[in-house]
Amino acid sequence: MDVVDARELLEEFTPGDYFFGTPRRTIHGSGSADTFTGTDVVALSEAVSAALPASPASLAVGVLPFDTAAAPGHIVLPQSVRIAGPVQPSPRKAVGAPSSVRAVPEPVRHVEAVARAVKILSERGLRKVVLARALDLEFDETVPVQAILHNLVADKAGAYTFAASLPGERMLLGATPELLLSRSGGQVVSHPHAGSAPRSADPVTDRENGETLAASKKDHIEHAVLTEAIVETLRPFCRRLEVPREPSLVSTPTMWHLGTRVSGELVDRDVTALRLAAALHPTPAICGTPTDAARELVGELEPFDRGYYAGAVGWMDANGDGEWAVSIRCAEVAEHSMRLYAGGGIVPASDPKAELDETSAKFQTLLRAMGLDL
Repeated sequence: MDVVDARELLEEFTPGDYFFGTPRRTIHGSGSADTFTGTDVVALSEAVSAALPASPASLAVGVLPFDTAAAPGHIVLPQSVRIAGPVQPSPRKAVGAPSSVRAVPEPVRHVEAVARAVKILSERGLRKVVLARALDLEFDETVPVQAILHNLVADKAGAYTFAASLPGERMLLGATPELLLSRSGGQVVSHPHAGSAPRSADPVTDRENGETLAASKKDHIEHAVLTEAIVETLRPFCRRLEVPREPSLVSTPTMWHLGTRVSGELVDRDVTALRLAAALHPTPAICGTPTDAARELVGELEPFDRGYYAGAVGWMDANGDGEWAVSIRCAEVAEHSMRLYAGGGIVPASDPKAELDETSAKFQTLLRAMGLDL
């Protein structure tokens, strides 16, 4: 792997490449020495691990879908990989406006779906379900993926900025605040987020929004459901786990979140980052709990297939180390179109109109990168 300037990696990105930027490093992969797909994520992780030592770059990159039984994981062994430190801020690039924008479903229908979900939670014994909506954007010209990615990085829009190829000549593009799982040697970290509030350009309102979130009983309940699930999933893999008593406030340019950094020490160092990510996914942060019942309800109430939204995106090396982020604040991109996604966790105390407003705020991550005010 060649070590180069991070800005060069960003400028030389073209659709079909892989880009993953974090506060510590930037990874750019190009070409494909081999590709692995499959709906059995454990088998997929084992096949990738077996192939990595002989691969040209000794790195695997890719994505997992929201529903691993319905769509395949897509993991690529790049022909070449370059790494660098974090990309430093640079001027934004112009992005042409879309020719049309369509909400799926219409906002009023999303409000109705949230109200139905609140009622169904108690009827079916669910603690939480996550409901999303989408924006479909059409462009007369080819979608300017590199410019949008550049602006996401310039905005510091999320802790993890990514662009990854998908089956069918599509791409997943976005900037997420949420780390599903990282592994470095025997150390593992997960940083789940649940509980959200919009940022504000007014400093006083912005501070009040954060303080209100930090004190919100409803959001603390939603976050506790998530943290408990992460801890219980990691416990069999770890000889010890460290879990803070209370969540912390985490911010992006558009949102406040409650986050808890869970860390642990692996019992078995042969357990790879991708294998651990497969065990954790999907978390209650993007599905709900209990998982199977929540996923069934998502299918009933959302009028689209999530595809690779609310899945995972990341990388793994031949030692089993790697990082996998939750693929939210993202869009699936085709040649002349984009589908943006945004969702929110629904619990019995949720207010349908407030949930609509939360998804509108979350869309701003990508809309800002495109210079749009919708």
